[in-house]
Amino acid sequence: MMKLILAFALVASAAAQLNFNSYRPQQVARLQPIKLQQVARLQPIKLQQIAVQPVRRVQVQSQYNLTPGQQIPIVRQESDISPDGSYRYAYETANGIAAQEQGVGGQSAQGQFSWTSPEGEQVQIQYVADENGYQPTGPHVHPIPEAILRSIAWNEAHPEPQLKYTQNQYAQLRQ
Repeated sequence: MMKLILAFALVASAAAQLNFNSYRPQQVARLQPIKLQQVARLQPIKLQQIAVQPVRRVQVQSQYNLTPGQQIPIVRQESDISPDGSYRYAYETANGIAAQEQGVGGQSAQGQFSWTSPEGEQVQIQYVADENGYQPTGPHVHPIPEAILRSIAWNEAHPEPQLKYTQNQYAQLRQ
């Protein structure tokens, strides 16, 4: 233990004697004035006049008729998170927006949401989200285009081969 303390003291005293990047104000270089041999003459430039026309202000009507700072109150809100990872939530606002969902954390969920469109039409979407992705249903959900359905069917009929690499092949790829 004594040897360790002596070694530490020796290293500390040696390091204190080294002068790393110390500031020495007496060694600051002084700037020397530069003599200008020739001074450039500035040439005047001509400015052109541009006619500026005022822009007409356009009044835009908000489709939701909200005033700045107006808040829509939440009339109903529920939330339940279970220890097993399942959950359920629901809310509804005073302007008719509503949503609810239940699921198992990170694995699957199902629910619905609804609102009133600016035209006054009630829009409602139901959905399931699981290992097959997000699957919305409802009268306002557009059908999947025929070309996309054909592409999905072709991809399912022609899966890509799963390549298996050995450790040596990984090493060759990184070089």
